[in-house]
Amino acid sequence: MTKFNDTLLRAARGEKIDHTPAWYMRQAGRSQPEYLKVKEKYSLEEITHQPELCAYVTKLPVDQYNVDAAILYKDIVTPLPGIGIDVKIKAGVGPVISNPIRTVQDVHNLGDLSPEDDIPFVLETIKILTKEQLNVPLIGFAGAPFTLASYMIEGGPSKSYNLTKSFMVSEPEAWFALMDKLADMTITYITAQVNAGAKAIQIFDSWVGALNVSDYRIFIKPVMTRIFTELRKLNVPLITFGVGASHLANEWHDLPVDVVGLDWRLSIKEAGERGLTKPLQGNLDPSLLLADWNIIEERAKVIIEQGVEHGNHIFNLGHGVFPDVKPATLKKLTEFVHEYSAQLRK
Repeated sequence: MTKFNDTLLRAARGEKIDHTPAWYMRQAGRSQPEYLKVKEKYSLEEITHQPELCAYVTKLPVDQYNVDAAILYKDIVTPLPGIGIDVKIKAGVGPVISNPIRTVQDVHNLGDLSPEDDIPFVLETIKILTKEQLNVPLIGFAGAPFTLASYMIEGGPSKSYNLTKSFMVSEPEAWFALMDKLADMTITYITAQVNAGAKAIQIFDSWVGALNVSDYRIFIKPVMTRIFTELRKLNVPLITFGVGASHLANEWHDLPVDVVGLDWRLSIKEAGERGLTKPLQGNLDPSLLLADWNIIEERAKVIIEQGVEHGNHIFNLGHGVFPDVKPATLKKLTEFVHEYSAQLRK
């Protein structure tokens, strides 16, 4: 195996780096021909339950794009069946839950996650990758309590989160009980991933941008503080990320995290001007990956320059890769990020 590339870990810890590391959310799968071939035969759920196959899909972008990290291929709802949530991932829809949370009793009925019993396939995938295959860090991940709760209360994906937000303010006892339950699950889940070999962690609070700052502080920030405080004991870099949540960037920066992930709505420069001093991750608009290369390069240049000026920066997209993106574009982008940032960092 070639020398281990720890650039992302050093960037996340604020240490000296020779080039800006890059990885892409949803880099595994989506637009890769090899992955699409696998998907003809297996569903997402079936892939994640087969460790060798899941490891293959997870490693593909590392081989193809030369990115500085792999991220485990799985869905954020993967641990929910372990606590008693009946969830199915429906093609073209997303996670659909047949026993949504409606009352405080529904919350009390939830069980506790036992990683070795409930998600052994995830742990085995991590071990295969980290012990045998990868020469870059594997990023483990989990969904944050608000985002998971939104699926559990709405019964599936939502654009408005009306049921979730009304439950949150109308049933505070049930809400905080649910937050505690999901915090326990997340801490257990992430600890198991790190013990299996994950070298960094990202918590996806994908939909928390639906809340205003005041509600975030009351209903979400305490549970996120608790989760990250516990996870710090694992001594791996911690990244937080959400979509459409620029108004919460300073709230995230207050959390005991190492890296704040930004979507494309807030530039690295603006984040710095707002007082964010921690390493930042992001944040090319993924839609631009369909544009001509000269436009991609021009936009990436600005992000790289602002990242270098900020200090430590991990290059990523502002959200995930989508199916129409050509793998060759991501390979070229990674090469450009590495080369251009290396020139600036000399």
